[in-house]
Amino acid sequence: MTRDMADLSMLELFRMEAGKHTRVLEEGLPGMAADVSPEKMRPLMHAAQSLKGSGKIVGLAEAVDISQAIETLLDKCSGSGNPPAQAAIDSLLEAARFLHSLAEVEAEEMDGWLEKREDEFKDLLGRIKSFESVEDSEQAPPEFEPELREQEVHGPQTLPEEDIPAHDPAPSAEGIPLADLSMLDLFRMEAESHSQSLNAGLLELEKDQSPDKVEPLMRAAHSLKGAARIVGLNDAVALAHAMEDLLVDCQNGRTVLDSGQIDLLLAATDIYRDLSRLDTDAIQGALSERKPFMDQMEKALRGDENAAQLVCAEVCPTGSPLSVREPVAETPIEPVPEVVEEPSQQPMEANLVKSEFAPAQGIRAPKDSVVRVSAGNLNRLMALAGESLVESGRLGEFASSLLRLKAGHRDLMKLLEESCERVRHGEAAEDVVNALKDAVNDCQVRLVRHINEFDLYRRRNDNVSGRLYHEVIASRMRPFSDGGRGFPRLVRDLARTLGKEVDFVVEGEATSVDRDILDKLEAPLNHLIRNSVDHGIELPDERIAAGKPATGTLKVIAGHRAGMLFIEVRDDGQGLDPERIRSKVVERKLAPARMASEMSRAELMEFLFLPGFSTAGKVTEISGRGVGLDVVHAMVQEVGGTVRAESEPGHGMSFSMQLPLTLSVIRTLLVKIADQPYAIPLSRISRIASILPEELRLAEDRQYISLNGANVGLVPAAQILGIAPGNSEDEVLKVVVISDRMNRYGLVVDDFLGEQDLVVRPLDHRLGKVPDVNSVAMMPDGSPVLILDAEDLVRSIDKLLSGGRLGKVGVESSESGPAQKILVVDDSLTVREVERKLLANYGYDVDTAVDGQDGLNALISGEYDLVVTDVDMPRMNGLELTRKIKENPDLKSIPVMMVSYKDRKEDKFRGLEAGADYYLTKSSFHDETLLLAVEDLIGGAVK
Repeated sequence: MTRDMADLSMLELFRMEAGKHTRVLEEGLPGMAADVSPEKMRPLMHAAQSLKGSGKIVGLAEAVDISQAIETLLDKCSGSGNPPAQAAIDSLLEAARFLHSLAEVEAEEMDGWLEKREDEFKDLLGRIKSFESVEDSEQAPPEFEPELREQEVHGPQTLPEEDIPAHDPAPSAEGIPLADLSMLDLFRMEAESHSQSLNAGLLELEKDQSPDKVEPLMRAAHSLKGAARIVGLNDAVALAHAMEDLLVDCQNGRTVLDSGQIDLLLAATDIYRDLSRLDTDAIQGALSERKPFMDQMEKALRGDENAAQLVCAEVCPTGSPLSVREPVAETPIEPVPEVVEEPSQQPMEANLVKSEFAPAQGIRAPKDSVVRVSAGNLNRLMALAGESLVESGRLGEFASSLLRLKAGHRDLMKLLEESCERVRHGEAAEDVVNALKDAVNDCQVRLVRHINEFDLYRRRNDNVSGRLYHEVIASRMRPFSDGGRGFPRLVRDLARTLGKEVDFVVEGEATSVDRDILDKLEAPLNHLIRNSVDHGIELPDERIAAGKPATGTLKVIAGHRAGMLFIEVRDDGQGLDPERIRSKVVERKLAPARMASEMSRAELMEFLFLPGFSTAGKVTEISGRGVGLDVVHAMVQEVGGTVRAESEPGHGMSFSMQLPLTLSVIRTLLVKIADQPYAIPLSRISRIASILPEELRLAEDRQYISLNGANVGLVPAAQILGIAPGNSEDEVLKVVVISDRMNRYGLVVDDFLGEQDLVVRPLDHRLGKVPDVNSVAMMPDGSPVLILDAEDLVRSIDKLLSGGRLGKVGVESSESGPAQKILVVDDSLTVREVERKLLANYGYDVDTAVDGQDGLNALISGEYDLVVTDVDMPRMNGLELTRKIKENPDLKSIPVMMVSYKDRKEDKFRGLEAGADYYLTKSSFHDETLLLAVEDLIGGAVK
């Protein structure tokens, strides 16, 4: 019989499987003459069972029968423990060679090859069965009933449902034995692979329905049908069959698929995709639940108008009626030559590896517990692991060499002692020295040889370790296309819903991306694509009026640049007007109007990434809530990357993300803090600097330096980490500038230790979240080093600043006891500085706050002996602050002094009524007045 393309591709897989298993049999069967132990027989029986299963799947009854006979005879021998006769072994070897020869035949020639050797097959099968009878007269029941063998079945894919014998009904998933649940796992894998192919290919059919584009989709539907039939999922068989028939009509030119029919095919594909994500024991229940809908979908695929209307509302993005198949005029079509497609090596290898490491049957593995690795990559890892093992074994030789060197030195010391004795007894010194020289030279030669051998070992070990490491990193990488399989479908459905025409293009699909980064990219790219389709690309009429093509273009571009992963989402839509963003910034009071008017376009674009910021005129189900770009920025920050937006009004907009190639290795700056090494990711560092003490400045009791015209506040790193500061003899301050979106600080460390690539290892989950620490790594010398979390450091600095507890660098603490602490609250920088310096010079410890709310936060988180506050301030004035202090049981004992320009009696009365302990006017106070008032309230400063 003539097999179709899908059958031939299955036979190609059988050839590969059979070649491997027959080699196992040919190599192991001769040894049965001496050993039939379970350890010896287990791989042989496994090979025979695998051959039988593979032959059953592809419909090669002869292969099934002869494999079954081999398995039965092997089982008899293993059970009895008696080796078979040599004639039986020879017959088994001949059978294995028969199957091996079959595996070497081209797929399309297998059926003919078996027909020509029918007599050879029957003779061989009869001989093996005769040995089974000799070994044990009680023969096990055959795998297949005779009636089924006589049907010349050529593959379960092509066997019609009505031809399945009544006595051998297709098993339901619920009735499948536990041992056969692995078949459902294989079905899930098949469904996942083919649904991905169908989803991508069906979108292409809207642009091009040439036979070569339709053929792989028809083959995928055909394979889904066969896979479902093997495991007895008859409802899934019927739907896949309807999909296949519709695609065959398209391939043969009998119909042209419209968007409605493609919607229907996509919806059917989604059913198989969903099945692939279920536990094996839930598949049958899910099919039963969706059976009525699937029945209607099958009818709609076969042209039933009523069924199409019923299915329409659920599967059409636009809600428009589905079109049923309309036959088109038959036109002559050039015959397409049959080409046996070579099975894709990579997916098959990946599936084999996944299946090998799959968890126990019936239990789905948690997310990320199974990683797909190609067989080639796995083989290279195993080879490198073997090389590493061999190299480590050489350490024993070096240990022995060191022991010999030690013994040589011991002999040398003994010889030296003997030589001294010989000299004391009058022996010529020259003779003694010559003997010593010979012994030393001998030790020197051994040492040099040992050093050379060890240096060679070190270089070879470094080479193996480096190759092993890079191979492991490569196993984590996946093509960018793996993370964007659903985006073409997303764009198509959104565009149809919005009445737009969008051409979606992905460039750089083969770009290697760390699988962890690829998983994190899904949500950000989803937001960017949705925004582009919803807000960026205009309606066709608007585009034509603007002189553009009716169809908009949306591109996602991926590539490697300068050792980083670069991803860009670009559209040719209307873009964003910077003036619109500027007005939104002012409207939401994110910046004063004067400051906003001076912002550059790049600065304005940064506001797009703020939480809740949106320029959309209305909120829709698709976008407009102002959360998408914040998600993008958060993800990029999390992995240590950057993102920026660029807009050209009227011509489009782009979002560019620059990300590390892998999260497993990061480039860091090693610094010393309190005599311990710490690592800071380079991607989180703005710059580093060495500062002389005279370059320090002080404002509002906070130290800062000027770098490139910008003021950067200084923070002692040891204080942030909560450790005792180290002793640094270097007068030059070492500063690492870190930042988040809004703030920038200079972290003062003891020393720079240089840059280092570190392999990231997560902290033990039992530790929970360690403040200011992201992960841990191993130094080249094997010692551990903590990798600091830059964003967490910024948050810790903000917390210390709000509490007024931030220390200073280069300032030694007093040994005479803690000074009395005063909080100065005033919205005027000048007044704050005058009061702070005056009180600090007198010996008080002074902190400052910019308004009442800031002052209250400082009081809650810190301890103060006195509050000196202004009256008129933004957010919370001095009167409100004083009332809150006096109403708080923990704060009410703190005296409050009000200092204000208002000197009327009623003003003073209002202050005292609010709870102030002292009221002083700014127009009349001078140094002695303020200091006397403070001393009157809390006493003199501690000197």
